[in-house]
Amino acid sequence: MATSEPIGRRPVETPRAGHLDEGFGHTVVYESEVPRHNVHTRLVHWGVAIFFVAALLSGFAIFTPWLYAWLTPLFGGGARARLLHPWFGIGFVIMMILQLRGWFHDMRWQPSDRLWLKRIRAYVTHEDRVEPDYVGKFNAGQKMWFWTMVAAGVVFLITGIPLWFPEYLGRTLMWICYFFHDLCGLVMLGGFLVHIYEGTAALPGTFRSMVRGTVTRAWAWTHHPGWYRQITGRDPKADLEQAEKIRAENPGPRW
Repeated sequence: MATSEPIGRRPVETPRAGHLDEGFGHTVVYESEVPRHNVHTRLVHWGVAIFFVAALLSGFAIFTPWLYAWLTPLFGGGARARLLHPWFGIGFVIMMILQLRGWFHDMRWQPSDRLWLKRIRAYVTHEDRVEPDYVGKFNAGQKMWFWTMVAAGVVFLITGIPLWFPEYLGRTLMWICYFFHDLCGLVMLGGFLVHIYEGTAALPGTFRSMVRGTVTRAWAWTHHPGWYRQITGRDPKADLEQAEKIRAENPGPRW
């Protein structure tokens, strides 16, 4: 670790906190950064992603003949894709339960979230360079996506288990389960693509939070100023103004 650290940046270990992962792993945080996600949270998040993608691809492989020839070889053939798909789904549900347990408090809906939704156009068009002061660790859009995933997990489970054992279903009930299972998959596919865009191209610096567990202070006070104040005890606007002043006096790369 010491050989790869950038010159002039002193690494420190984050305090280990939280009832799920106390004493589990550690995250290296440099002076210009703040911790965003601990090791447990990152592992759970990637577990959700891996099982979701596996379930999505194996599901689409048996969903339409147009994709069958392209996707089933990834799983060793059509029969193997059909065999593995429900197990991928079970893995997704289990990981979502762990994620729900870890993020339930942070994902609760707050009155300020309604204010955020009223200005969602400004968020999408990047009209404002800095988010409002009331935006906490997660904004309303992130909360909506999270609860959509929780609801999707419930729908996948309720409709998927009967489809796993079709011999016990009547034809009508089977097609009802098929309809809602497939509809939920299509909705999740759209949301997943938006999630990838938001976590990479739309908001540079976000992806690293799920890889290294940290974000820059500038990222924090720009996109989640309420959360920045909570974890640092500092005024995000004052720190932003100070950073802009320093940058004006010393032109160079941005934060």
